[in-house]
Amino acid sequence: MEQVSIWQRLDLMARGLAPLSITFLLMIATVLPTRTPEIAPVMPALVLTAVYYWAIFRPDLLPIWLVFLLGIVHDLLTGAPLGLGAAVFLTAYLAVAAQRRFFAHATFAMLWAGFLLVAAMALTVEWLFGSLLQLRLVDPLETLLRYAATVAAYPCLAWLFGRAQQAFLK
Repeated sequence: MEQVSIWQRLDLMARGLAPLSITFLLMIATVLPTRTPEIAPVMPALVLTAVYYWAIFRPDLLPIWLVFLLGIVHDLLTGAPLGLGAAVFLTAYLAVAAQRRFFAHATFAMLWAGFLLVAAMALTVEWLFGSLLQLRLVDPLETLLRYAATVAAYPCLAWLFGRAQQAFLK
């Protein structure tokens, strides 16, 4: 029986961290300051896109407890109410997990259509929680613009996730 070397184990562990690493880098990219602060409220929900993709294709490498932790870290980095990001990401993750068999063999168009629904649901949850926490109905225009930016970013991000999956997760 062949023994696995320490380097092979480290390589496997590093490859297994690819979904988490990519998702975390997207989270950092989302919170980096920009020269135009007006763009922040309509920044695409990049982490949501990653959660959706990895929940379909590699849920073993991005389990639900890690999604919860990503949501908490996201809230801490963005200044959002603690638990809001976790609620949004878990909502998306659980919705996808319930339909994973369908999504795993779907065409790109069907995956994108599924993302349209999941993103609408997740961003609506975010908007509702925001309205509840502020005790007033928040203007939905920013959420609609964020939704449009998120949906528009999905094809590029899905392509990048697919390339990463092929390169690191063979």
